[in-house]
Amino acid sequence: MWSVNWRAVLQPTQFLRRTVTTAVSSSTQPSSQSAIKAADPLQPVYLTLSSLHGKQVKDQAVALDPTVFNHPIRRDILHLCAVHYLDAQRQGTASTKTRGEVRGSGRKIRPQKGTGRARLGDGQSPMLRGGGVAFGPKPRDFSTKLNRKVIEMGMRVALSAKLKDQRLGVVRRLHWYCPKTRTLKRRLDLLGWTTGTLFVTGESQVHPALRLAGRNLPGMDFKVVNDLHVYDLIKWRRVVLDVSAIQALERRLSRGWVDVLEEPTVSQSQSAFPLLQSTSTEPRPVQLQ
Repeated sequence: MWSVNWRAVLQPTQFLRRTVTTAVSSSTQPSSQSAIKAADPLQPVYLTLSSLHGKQVKDQAVALDPTVFNHPIRRDILHLCAVHYLDAQRQGTASTKTRGEVRGSGRKIRPQKGTGRARLGDGQSPMLRGGGVAFGPKPRDFSTKLNRKVIEMGMRVALSAKLKDQRLGVVRRLHWYCPKTRTLKRRLDLLGWTTGTLFVTGESQVHPALRLAGRNLPGMDFKVVNDLHVYDLIKWRRVVLDVSAIQALERRLSRGWVDVLEEPTVSQSQSAFPLLQSTSTEPRPVQLQ
């Protein structure tokens, strides 16, 4: 029978383990060379300016806040916001009567024994035609809770996705000169904005002539920026904003990239959202499809 000195066998392993632990602990100490460098400041996103009235705005672009219009795409956040909005739209008024609410007598239909047939109670039984409903729907609230910061992130993600897919347009003002549907349809046919287009304005209400001219056109809608939801940006194929709507969105969703002035006009050179002349040194603006 062999005799083994287990103390001598385990001693080198323990010494090796202590050596490796010491080497790893010494190598994980932070050094000045491995310090993380500060990230470069965010660059603005340039979007080509469009015109609803057919005026020449060639080589003009608007600078967009990158924290709002260049957010990483999060499909899970869009799903949460869409489900939250659709749950809030449910009426929740479906209602059925239980056996205690159905009108009728409580008399037993037939004797318990002696007939050879099945046992029955009163006529309000859920087994009988005209009786109550077992486990039927009752009026309730389907709305769910979602944090405000998640909804704001969903708005940033939806706007960034539209810009990335080239489905976002910007105009100076959403105004129209007459309430004739034919004139507006002719102009939108030239721009290619006739199918699945949502127009959003930053003013208190949609321009009356534009609303009257476009209310009979299928495949488009008009909204103010305060009524804009994440689901609207997901649902509509193309979104067209005016400059005041962009100002309102950046004022609400910006994360400190730019200081918003008090209602600046487009013509001001020191505006928080200036119209820029595109040059060879600037990034190429995105065209709306």
